[in-house]
Amino acid sequence: MLTRRIIPCLDVRDGQVVKGVKFQNLVNEGDPVELGARYSDEGADELVFLDISATLEARKNVVDLVTRVAREVFIPFTIGGGLRTVDDLEAVLMAGADKTAINTAALVRPELITEGAHQFGSQCIVLAVDVTRQGDGWQVYSHGGTKPTGREATSWIGEAVDRGAGEILLTSMDADGTQAGVDLEITRQVSELVSVPVIASGGIGRLEHFADALTAGKADAVLAASVFHRSIISIKDVKNYLAGQGIPVRPLGD
Repeated sequence: MLTRRIIPCLDVRDGQVVKGVKFQNLVNEGDPVELGARYSDEGADELVFLDISATLEARKNVVDLVTRVAREVFIPFTIGGGLRTVDDLEAVLMAGADKTAINTAALVRPELITEGAHQFGSQCIVLAVDVTRQGDGWQVYSHGGTKPTGREATSWIGEAVDRGAGEILLTSMDADGTQAGVDLEITRQVSELVSVPVIASGGIGRLEHFADALTAGKADAVLAASVFHRSIISIKDVKNYLAGQGIPVRPLGD
């Protein structure tokens, strides 16, 4: 049975890790390289770095961050933010990232998914999707969660996987930063819809939330931020808890 992954997320703005609630009221949490190295040492399976200001400000400053991280972190990591072209994807992969996360650029020009998957392999293309509930469904937002797109989440995700996306990073904006638990309904819908791995994101606050996302939500991995940044829960705590629940995880120290 495949082990489930625990992935700290580091949202970066102006070179610092930040975290808010429902994408608002961001608070500085520290240096991304220092935090990334700490999580690597503590047993994280992977890391995700998202420059949340890059798309809004049309900046291409992530290559420097990737270079710095690659010197200090020795587990796989994904980078996203401001990646708009195949050349952008190539630049961060060549600088040391293992995967690229694309969101707004893929919505603007879905062909980027196909081109990236063809050139680098689907395993390097992570589709990041920010959603909010709209009636009986979920709407996709772009530009760091600031612009509604009118696109229904499962339809867009299905299209992206057909185009070659190799993984889905699904964030419920309604749950983000609340520590009230993952939106299990949309997580389960997406996990059942696609054949590629799904990372559940948004709302982690307790150990049970990790287990819920992996069992009821049927996710392959769980991403969390504030509980790790603020030492509310440790990666060791999570892995020991999940193992005790019979959920397969990579042992600490492997």
